[in-house]
Amino acid sequence: MTLLFEKMLGFVMVLTRISAFFMVLPVFGWKAIPVRIKVGLTVLVAIFFSAITPLAHEVKRVSVLEAILLIANEAAYGLALGLVAAVVFSAVKLSGRIIERQMGLAMAQILDPLTGESVQPLSSLLEMIFIILFLSANGHHLLLLIISRSYEAFPAGSTPTVPVLTAGVIKAGSAMFIAGLKLSAPILAAFLVLMVVLAVLARIVPEMNILFISLPLRVGVGLLTVTIFLPFINGFVAEFADWVGKLLPL
Repeated sequence: MTLLFEKMLGFVMVLTRISAFFMVLPVFGWKAIPVRIKVGLTVLVAIFFSAITPLAHEVKRVSVLEAILLIANEAAYGLALGLVAAVVFSAVKLSGRIIERQMGLAMAQILDPLTGESVQPLSSLLEMIFIILFLSANGHHLLLLIISRSYEAFPAGSTPTVPVLTAGVIKAGSAMFIAGLKLSAPILAAFLVLMVVLAVLARIVPEMNILFISLPLRVGVGLLTVTIFLPFINGFVAEFADWVGKLLPL
């Protein structure tokens, strides 16, 4: 393998892993961000990491076909990293959907101008707040840290096996549901108390229209409890890199 081919292969593998990683992240997937900015940022990060990341020893003597397979492995590893990282954002969105159902807003839909899709308002709002908190807490540095850790564990040309990646993505899916329930647990507890109070009122005052009264109460209690427990989302930002490291080898 010539030195030029080795350098080109190293850059392409780094670019492939980083591109696949960024591709599935909610922040970089917005349609509002111009494609040129996405491509330019990805190439810039790839240039930086290709300059400081050595190739795996077995990469220095490969054929063209083996190089293509190595690039495909880099894409799979980057995609798995991105999916696991995106699970944190999905957990916040899932908790919003659970809360919306309790508030009676499960059928509410708005058009998201960033994605061009119909979304539920509260889950979209919580996800947006989490992204703002994530970026304001230097979350983009955590993304670069995840990429750096991935190259410390697996240099370009050396990636985990497919079963390891598959197991990591599956664990990420189950972790998303657990995290979503944990985030929404305080709000669910508040709704449980509200339902008990309304049931007692229905017994004490049978003439009261509980259904009519419960609708605005559920919305009010939901918004109030979300506001109170919103600061706890910051904990997800602090544990972001460790979260990804527990689900995939870094």
